[in-house]
Amino acid sequence: MSELTIFLLYLLAAAAFASSRMPRFSTQARLLFLSACLLVAIGISLHSRSLSGLILVGDGFNLSLGNTISMIGLELALISLIAAIDPALRGISAGLLLLGAVAAAMTEFEILPAMTTVLPWQVRAHILISLMSYGVLTVGAIVAIFAIVQERRLLARRISAMNSLFAPLETTERLLFGITSAGFAGLALAISSGLMFVDNLFAQHLAHKAVFSLLALFVFGTLLAGRFFAGWRGERAVKLYLAGFLLLCLAYFGVRLILERLLNLSWS
Repeated sequence: MSELTIFLLYLLAAAAFASSRMPRFSTQARLLFLSACLLVAIGISLHSRSLSGLILVGDGFNLSLGNTISMIGLELALISLIAAIDPALRGISAGLLLLGAVAAAMTEFEILPAMTTVLPWQVRAHILISLMSYGVLTVGAIVAIFAIVQERRLLARRISAMNSLFAPLETTERLLFGITSAGFAGLALAISSGLMFVDNLFAQHLAHKAVFSLLALFVFGTLLAGRFFAGWRGERAVKLYLAGFLLLCLAYFGVRLILERLLNLSWS
């Protein structure tokens, strides 16, 4: 029941954020914005309480696939609330909340019975840093999709009320590269902490995860270097970002599915 409540709260908030950007609701924009913020805040409170009881178990984590996705969804909701402070980003906030709602509905989804493992604090810190990095870079993927759709609409000269959901393209691109910088730093820290604190990397079937993560780090680093030294922007930069994000998805969720569903193994 709590997952359904959180799902509905996030959906209603997404609708309110999107509506606040539409010209037809301009006179109610402030009320819609405040209502959306209240709905998100309630959803985040319920979501946090639900997840903390499921994930935090003694000195370890119960990181089933569903709980992990739901935790990233919670981060999306938090970031959407912060982003909505800027009126131009409320359309993006709506997109983040839509994904957050789907992620919240995945709470307690299981492929195999989850295993709770006692972990030292260093490994727990590594896991939290990794999940935070995934969440930030997921936000970037949504922003990248917004940017590519927006650019194509501008090239096709499509003018409609839907344009109100998009921030100016230059603002969207600056946001994307800001997120890329933060995500790159977080991912680098996550990989470094993993190499330092996770024992028996190959014995725990984590080699593929490490390789895909390093490839993603290389792609994001290349993108940042291209932006800084060559001024990369537009569709080329967006596609490179999405390629890096796909590698990151394979690093965690792809490997996780193969290990748990096909090989009956656990990386934890």
